[in-house]
Amino acid sequence: MTLQEKKEILTSYIKEMGSLAVAFSSGVDSTFLLKTAHEVLGDKVIAVTARSCSFPERELKEAIAFCKEEGIRHFIVDSEELDIEGFESNPKNRCYLCKHELFEKIAVIAKEQGIKEIAEGSNLDDNGDYRPGLVAVAELNIKSPLRYAGLTKEEIRALSKELELKTWDKQSFACLSSRFVYGETISREKLSMVDKAEQRLLDMGFQQVRVRIHGTIARIEVLPNQLERLVSVREEIAGYFHELGFTYVTMDLDGYRTGSMNATLKDSE
Repeated sequence: MTLQEKKEILTSYIKEMGSLAVAFSSGVDSTFLLKTAHEVLGDKVIAVTARSCSFPERELKEAIAFCKEEGIRHFIVDSEELDIEGFESNPKNRCYLCKHELFEKIAVIAKEQGIKEIAEGSNLDDNGDYRPGLVAVAELNIKSPLRYAGLTKEEIRALSKELELKTWDKQSFACLSSRFVYGETISREKLSMVDKAEQRLLDMGFQQVRVRIHGTIARIEVLPNQLERLVSVREEIAGYFHELGFTYVTMDLDGYRTGSMNATLKDSE
């Protein structure tokens, strides 16, 4: 199937919905989905963004700016994961707990605004990893238009570039809670440490980063072709990370990859 055919499937699917609330994080996928939905349905589309301590302020600001620029009605809902019973202990179904609560809150807004459907931005590549959040998506009948159309992350970036979206080459992002090894307590303090650490790396020009946290150990993931550069500025990075509260600062020689924390699930099976 060609990319154009997939795009046509996507637009037809969205058109059939009639009206849509998009869970909008300002990431690559949800930005493309929101832009496409707005082109198809116009003012029958709204964006809903969750505000929490696991969602960096820079991402929230980008979400607000995009909706303002595009003229899309935008709602910000407080969805503090740490207030969800059991979440801070970081269980294997952490993402399920978070998504279930978020989509329930979006459903309230959608109903108030007379919106029929709710959609999220997972893509075809998400089918190949451990994604407990997709269980909540299925349970609550949340639509996944990008997966429905069979679009991969690479294809979404290509289509985003065609639309001249600034996010076409933006780093992939997942909530900061995903930086914690399963079973390790998630706290506001450590979320802030991770957020500031990753922001420093981004400010230094690293394109795709993760700072995984293991107790007081920071495990840095960057693209393999930037590992050498990471070593060249190691003293500056280590010094800043120590100031944040990390005792040890390490570099992951495997480089950046999605869902690296899920390797611990396989080890425990």
